[in-house]
Amino acid sequence: MKGLDYVPLVEVTRGSIVESVHLGAFIVVDFSGNVLTGQGNPQLITYPRSSMKPLQALPFIESGGDVAFGLTEKEIALICASHSGTDLHIEVLRGMHEKIGISESDLHCGVHWPGDSKAREAMKKAGKEPTPLHHNCSGKHTGMLAFASMRGLEKNNYLDPQHPIQVMIREVLGEMLGIPLESMPIGVDGCSAPIYGIPLENMAQAVARMADPSSLQESRRNACRKITAAMIHHPEMVAGPGKFDTELMRVADGKVFSKGGAEGYQIIGVMPGAMRQGSPGLGIAIKIADGDPTGRAGASVSLTILSGLGVLDEGDLAHLPNYGNIPVTNWRKLRVGEIRPGFSVSRYA
Repeated sequence: MKGLDYVPLVEVTRGSIVESVHLGAFIVVDFSGNVLTGQGNPQLITYPRSSMKPLQALPFIESGGDVAFGLTEKEIALICASHSGTDLHIEVLRGMHEKIGISESDLHCGVHWPGDSKAREAMKKAGKEPTPLHHNCSGKHTGMLAFASMRGLEKNNYLDPQHPIQVMIREVLGEMLGIPLESMPIGVDGCSAPIYGIPLENMAQAVARMADPSSLQESRRNACRKITAAMIHHPEMVAGPGKFDTELMRVADGKVFSKGGAEGYQIIGVMPGAMRQGSPGLGIAIKIADGDPTGRAGASVSLTILSGLGVLDEGDLAHLPNYGNIPVTNWRKLRVGEIRPGFSVSRYA
């Protein structure tokens, strides 16, 4: 990472002064890789973190895993999720485990408290401790274990980068990204799964190909459509109540699929026809340089791009009052400044 990779994207004001600035980079492309707009270095290599989950699910769905285990759209969406550990998420996960024939002890994602505050406080009040099911990546890991089970492979080492399912995931990633496998630096994600360094532009193109898979072979095309449909139809499974991905997809009503990742990464797929009749599917990849711990910068950049392109209108933005370009208030709820974009995007022609 170099300073020149990033440019100022979001300003936070107090009174008449810009008090803070978030640097970042983003790019918007179609499935052929044609660039519509962007800021910063499009060749910036960084880890997409959990934004990779829809792509990581592709080989399992393409191989017929959902059919083999009778998975529903809700369950497919949960494989792509960073869920909040609500009762609904846990209930769906347990149903998946029963279908697949695995248990939570098979999960190697680790353990943390639910991200949903109500679920977390209810557990603490009841004297309960979190389990691997409450980890936000347990859906992804459940999908990986299902893939291993379907192929009769060893499950205990399913996170080893040389395990056959991880090799297949890596190969499909390379195909969707359009880059050689050896060019992707490998790391370890927070949930212990392999993660890959990917140029921002290539990630955006892979997302665009998921949004508009018409040029892909039939099995890949169908898998992309199953995954994006599941996420769009069940946004509550992808994140949870009050979470940006869930609320954005709910308001966009079929126009986008969205998946955030740790350290300020965000992908958004714009579906064909979302901007106007005949408009192409697009892929958006965003990286906020400081890791965006509160999520305010990523939401601002995301909504600025989507409204600038004409995907969302003022009415849509009004239904996302807690995200994006919003007032800064103090402890007395007085407006003292604002979060605002430091760039603009032209409407899609």
